[in-house]
Amino acid sequence: MISKQWFLIENDKDYQKATQRFEEIKNVTKVSPEHKEKLLLASLINQYEEKFWGIPELDPIELIKIRMDDFGYKPTDLAKEYGEKGTISKVLNYKQPLSLTMIRKFSKILCIPSDALIKEYQTS
Repeated sequence: MISKQWFLIENDKDYQKATQRFEEIKNVTKVSPEHKEKLLLASLINQYEEKFWGIPELDPIELIKIRMDDFGYKPTDLAKEYGEKGTISKVLNYKQPLSLTMIRKFSKILCIPSDALIKEYQTS
């Protein structure tokens, strides 16, 4: 059940409440009633963080890893959305560049602006 009605996060108190609630429901499944609340909170939290802290100048892979950690995601979670676990592993280990499809999906899943994911970076 959704705990409360959410609005734009305007201060640290609202931010703390939103992140606390997100932590409580971050592992819910897509069929649970809290799924839409989780997506809304991720978006609101992202907007607040971007407004006050901005996106650090990191290469796209480090940014993906940070957001995965923020949301409690593992590479297998990204593979569920993208479909190829081996490819995800190669990308996260700098052995293969991000594809356009990955950029689109990871931008949506991890609440990262796509322009932050299209930056050039070194692969091995």
